[in-house]
Amino acid sequence: MCMPGCRLARAWKYTEHRDRNRTDKTIQAKPKGNKTMKRTFAVSIGAFAALLLLALAACGGGNSALNPAFQPQVANLPDNFQFQTTGVTNVTQTLHYTWQNSGTAASVNQACAITSGTAFVTLRDPNGNARYSADLKANGTFTSVVGTSGAWTIDVVLTNLSGTLNFRVQKM
Repeated sequence: MCMPGCRLARAWKYTEHRDRNRTDKTIQAKPKGNKTMKRTFAVSIGAFAALLLLALAACGGGNSALNPAFQPQVANLPDNFQFQTTGVTNVTQTLHYTWQNSGTAASVNQACAITSGTAFVTLRDPNGNARYSADLKANGTFTSVVGTSGAWTIDVVLTNLSGTLNFRVQKM
């Protein structure tokens, strides 16, 4: 046991509770005050910020083909879809677009300069049937398989992509 005034006596409070013939003795910690609460809150906020930065780094820092730094240009008009992004670096992402095609087929013009990674484009008709699927490294003009007119989908799948993408899809 400690004498009054010693450190242990200041840190702990000894209390007795008497109830009829029974005595309960408990030792309770003294509240440490507002200063400790503020310090604990600041440490918690700091830990949360560190975890958030770690999570962003694990996800590629928010790298997107549509990041303004890559000067993206997407024009999704009926019967004419265009996609371009320049100087993309290490992007892994899937982009999904709904495109109105009043025709039953599409012409795809690809003019990409991919330095590393992969980029694929897939066109599906309104029934969900794949009508065109290709690696965007192959440059040139290609034709899709005949489908049905209506809302087609264009999926662009990028994996660790670096380079420039430029392709156009038009009604045939």
